[in-house]
Amino acid sequence: MFQILFHRKKCIGCNACVEAAPERWRVSKKDGRCNLIDGKEKKGIYKVMLSFDEYEQNLEAANNCPVKVIQLTEL
Repeated sequence: MFQILFHRKKCIGCNACVEAAPERWRVSKKDGRCNLIDGKEKKGIYKVMLSFDEYEQNLEAANNCPVKVIQLTEL
């Protein structure tokens, strides 16, 4: 398993994560920032635990993020 940490307040809404992993990321119609689907928020950081079948797409999402607000950690 691995987890994704997402610092949403720093997101600029460039859509790179959505293009890489559309099943896990969406752009908010309210403020234009991205949302981590099924992410749980705590102190402004969203977190979700996933199995490795989604790892490659989300690694690409993290690498493509120009402001580097997505972090992946193996558990």
